[in-house]
Amino acid sequence: MTLAIVSLGLMGLLFGGLLAFAAKKFAVEVDPRVEMIQSYLLGANCGACGYAGCGQFAEEVVAGRAPLNACSPGGSAVSQKIAELLGMEAPSAESRLVAQLVCVGDCETAKEKATYDGYRECKAALMFGGGAKACRFGCIGEGTCARICPVEAITMSKTGLPVIDTAACISCGKCKNDCPRQVIEMVSAKTLHYVRCKSQDKGKQVREVCSRGCIACNRCVKECPVTAIRMENNLAIIDGFICNNCGACVEACPQKTIV
Repeated sequence: MTLAIVSLGLMGLLFGGLLAFAAKKFAVEVDPRVEMIQSYLLGANCGACGYAGCGQFAEEVVAGRAPLNACSPGGSAVSQKIAELLGMEAPSAESRLVAQLVCVGDCETAKEKATYDGYRECKAALMFGGGAKACRFGCIGEGTCARICPVEAITMSKTGLPVIDTAACISCGKCKNDCPRQVIEMVSAKTLHYVRCKSQDKGKQVREVCSRGCIACNRCVKECPVTAIRMENNLAIIDGFICNNCGACVEACPQKTIV
């Protein structure tokens, strides 16, 4: 019995020594710059940079395989710190992107074609007849975007549409990427006017399913003093680079679709 215990003890010491040797021999040294860059990041692991998380992004930046400004939630402040650490020139600061809803079809303006009583998830509702609303382009309204937002910048209104707090938005794009109808877009935080509609149907068809959807009347196009608006596939498109935020299109729109 005593011999067996001693033998097990010796084997334990032997294997422990081998493991310690292997750990030291094959240890992977971590570049201290990687840890430093990680400390600059928000730690949301949102994936907006295109990598699995903040740790991988930091590794790729140090290795020269990722752009310094790929962390959109951190913005220019983070990219500036990374550039200084790596002894590189900081990329030019660009306007921060924020999520914006481009649909005005809530339960008071969009007509329903059916009652959906299934799993409260937008993609699930889309699988069963496209959800309750009659508009085939509009927000489904099951609130998936609000649930997946890592910083709780999205809430659902009483009328069934997402409300986005642009001040809290970290530009991760999760809501946009997960929206099955693509009614959430990433736009410049400086943009004041945008079309809250995605419908490409003709005016008569739009009116049949939504009282506030874009009817392609062209009034906004005619009233824009800087020709920043064009009509494409029966939908008004505002060019944010040309728009001077005068508000003429808001006043001209009979549907109050431009806000």
